[in-house]
This record gives sequence, structure tokens and C-alpha cells, in this order.
Amino acid sequence: MSDDIQTAQRVAEANEKLKTALGQVIVGQKDVVEQLLIGLFANQHCFMVGVPGLAKTLMVSTLSRLLDMSFKRIQFTPDLMPSDITGTDVMQEDPETGRRLFEFAHGPIFTNMLLADEINRCPPKTQAALLEAMQERQVTAGNKTYPLSKPFFVLATQNPIEQEGTYPLPEAQLDRFMLSIHVEYPDRNEERDILKATTGAGEVDLSPILHAEEILELQQVVRRVPVGDHVFEYTLDLVRQTRPADASSPQEVKDWLEVGAGPRAGQNLVLGAKARALMHGRMYATCEDVAHLAAPVLRHRLVTNFNAESEGVSADDVIQRIVDRTPKRNED
Repeated sequence: MSDDIQTAQRVAEANEKLKTALGQVIVGQKDVVEQLLIGLFANQHCFMVGVPGLAKTLMVSTLSRLLDMSFKRIQFTPDLMPSDITGTDVMQEDPETGRRLFEFAHGPIFTNMLLADEINRCPPKTQAALLEAMQERQVTAGNKTYPLSKPFFVLATQNPIEQEGTYPLPEAQLDRFMLSIHVEYPDRNEERDILKATTGAGEVDLSPILHAEEILELQQVVRRVPVGDHVFEYTLDLVRQTRPADASSPQEVKDWLEVGAGPRAGQNLVLGAKARALMHGRMYATCEDVAHLAAPVLRHRLVTNFNAESEGVSADDVIQRIVDRTPKRNED
């Protein structure tokens, strides 16, 4: 336990160093950075939604440098095939024997950090190939199975504006992402700093803060963070209220939601709370950690109905109402 406490302190220190280093390249977006790190330390994947030009790619590539991990980017297009992501068997000729053999050529998914840029631009079959690899952490080609690199972290992005010719991910596939991270416009002061920082001649020299082996160790420690029964109960209070057919759901949920969150949402809320606790130097998760992550964990798992759309009510609005009306439980 004492070793875990020391590791928790290391996570908190690394978290501050990572935020400081990212701040040299990325102006603002503190909530986005924290949520990315929560997903990484929890060993889960993230989904990022934001208009072009908000430094999503720069954020991920910079983070990969600070974590000393391999990084690859796939630009999703309508003609992208599953094998373009996972890899394929290629005919090779042995120069000595002249025999022809199939050899597996690894695709870009064999990396530590993968940016799936504009995932909604490729057809469902290609989306499914990526999501299957995310879930199983392996790729199957022919009769052979190839394990993916460890750690393995996928960040998928989606442009919320252009929907023509796109294939939005179904809710069942979105459910495989731990967090749906909304990237907003910077405020005026932040945007001024961006203009100054990106139009000059200076370059930022970044050094790795964590290595792959350390990240794997920290991901194991996240699993060992204790969670009180009152936190589990509070998590259930939030998740079950999102289901219109549940007796505990408020009237606005019944009026505005068609589908609520499943059990995986509760799992991700608890895992995220554990990671956030470590990042703040605590070896215990709280109801406040769960509440802080309610929107990014739940928003892509809720399906609003026509009533909500006609009244301009979003999934985030429903989540906020649930959080506001749900009292945080105390430890018995």
C-alpha cells in the first residue's frame, strides 16, 4: 500500500509536469488535456468532437512526445479499407529458395497512440475494423492473431459541422469510447496568446516525462485505487436515472431521452474517478470525481428524442439536471 501511495504521488507530479509542458504548446484547453490524461491512465480510448483548427492533432502528437510513445495518424476517407488500418498479408518471394510466402505487413494501428482523424468519414465496415481492434487489443489476419502495442490508446475525432457524405458512429460503437471530449473555441485572451505563439520563429523543445513501461505500471495502480460503497451507489444513482424506463428517472428524462446509458457507463465513471483521484494526489476516489466526469462519460451514450430536439435540449443539458438533482452520498 505504501508503494501505491508513492506511485499516486508520482502520478500527481507527472500530471502537473505534463500539463505544464503541454501548456508551452497548447494554449488553454485545460479540461480537454485532463480528460485525455484520464483516458490514458485508465487505459481507455477517447472520442473528441470539435471544429477544425482547434489543435486536436497537435495536442495528441505533443502528448505522444511527452510520453515517449510511438504516434501515428490515420486520415479517414470514404475509400479507406479495413486492411489500410490493420494491415494485410503480402506475397513475398524468398531470394534463396524462390518460394513465395505470405508475410503480414503491419498497418498503422500497430502503435502506442493512434489518432483516428474524422472517423465518421469512412464507411461502417472500416469503422468496425478499428473498433474491434480497440476492444480486443489484437488484429486477426488469416489464421494468425497479432497483439497490439502496449500501451495502446486511440483518440478518434469527428467534425460536428460537415455531415454530408459521412457515416456517424452508431451508439453501440460510440459506447466503446470511455470519454466524449468536446473541444470548444478559446476565449479572447487565449486566442490572442495563440496568435502570438504560432506566428513567431521560436520552437519549443520537449523532453519525455513518462515512458511506456511507466504508463503501464500507472495503469495498474489506477485499478487498485479503493472506492467506497457510497461512490458506487452515487454512480448508480446517476447512470440509472438516464434510463427512461427506470423508476428513479425524473420526468425530464422520460420526456427527452429515448435511450439511456448502459452498465459500461458506470464502469467508465468509476475508472475515470480512480484516475482523476491519482492525478490529484489522492489514493481514493470521491463522488466529486464521478460528478466531474458525468458529462464526458455519459453524453455520447444518451439518445435524445424529437421532443428534446424541438425544445433545443441537448444530452449535456439532461446530464447537468441529473447531476444537480442527485445528492452526493457520504461515507457511512
